Amino acid sequence: MADKDKDKEKIKKIVKKKGAKGKELKLKEKIKVLEAKLVAAEDKILRTHAEYDNYRKRSFKELADTRAYVKADTLTPILNVFDHFKMAVVAAEQTENMDVIREGMKMIGNEFSRAMEDFSVEEINAVGLQFDPKIHEAVAKEASDEIEEDFVIKQWKSGYKLGERLLQPATVVVSSGPEVEAEDEIEEEE
Repeated sequence: MADKDKDKEKIKKIVKKKGAKGKELKLKEKIKVLEAKLVAAEDKILRTHAEYDNYRKRSFKELADTRAYVKADTLTPILNVFDHFKMAVVAAEQTENMDVIREGMKMIGNEFSRAMEDFSVEEINAVGLQFDPKIHEAVAKEASDEIEEDFVIKQWKSGYKLGERLLQPATVVVSSGPEVEAEDEIEEEE
């Protein structure tokens, strides 16, 4: 019986060893699979980073190209106006006739107006309108009997808008209302 018990113990040890080795083999296989997955994931990450870097560089180049094309499209109408201006300067140097010079300046003004229309730039004419700090820049206030307080009397410089975007506010003089005489002021103070 002791031999049977010894044999059972040996069999249990062998089963345990084989079972342990079986588990060890399964774990080693799992480790190999996980290592392969890790290598694949690292490769995928590296490729994704490379693709993103290439995308970023390509986007930057496309943006730079777009800016260059926009500049070229913008400058073309302005170059036409500049050519007319140079012709007007030459004509002004060669003639004493102010009518010719005036006519040349009108032509240049018309060219500028066409260029502004091509760009959809809208001029802000503020005289007679209520002062709006969003589109007007007040540089002075003057008394006026004709125009009520907080309305624009004069415009020193035009303002411009591109759609809803303000490019330059109109530089204006705003009415402070009718001029108050000095006697009225003294009576009010008393």
